[in-house]
Amino acid sequence: LVGHLQPIVRPPESKQFDYEGEIAIIIGKSGRRIPQDSAKSHIAGLTVLQEGSVRDWMRHGKFNVTQGKNFDRSGAIGPWMVTADEFDNYDNLTVTTRINGEQRQHDTTANLLFSFPYLISYLSTFMRLKPGDIISTGTPTGAGARFDPPRFLVPGDDVEVEVPGVGRLKNYVVDE
Repeated sequence: LVGHLQPIVRPPESKQFDYEGEIAIIIGKSGRRIPQDSAKSHIAGLTVLQEGSVRDWMRHGKFNVTQGKNFDRSGAIGPWMVTADEFDNYDNLTVTTRINGEQRQHDTTANLLFSFPYLISYLSTFMRLKPGDIISTGTPTGAGARFDPPRFLVPGDDVEVEVPGVGRLKNYVVDE
């Protein structure tokens, strides 16, 4: 991951470089097998995430997208963390992604497949969550792969992900 205003890098192995605007949970308290009803107490804060996705490499793993989500400098995070005490709840935060100023994604956390407490509880079932761990919460409809024809990122594109009350993350695309 790179920071705010840094380039995100399209790898030479693919031309299917996609964006996914998301909210990232930053874990603040260690735990294992965390019940959903106490999961919020493990959140240190939230930040904005642009999960770069190399779509054709996501298919290499059959049922595992790890390869396509972890190319060097393909995603971004920031520009800061907003602490958990700034939120009454996490049920209606808005995520908007713009490419070159055009809105491509816009939805709220009310429509996520999995709630923040569920994600924390589920992940802590098979791994100990530790302070500083980052959980990506999922992306709204509108990623480039969903267009017909697909609208993947190319060098020179500006990518902006905004979550009111959390921040606005801006990056630009370059080739490796």
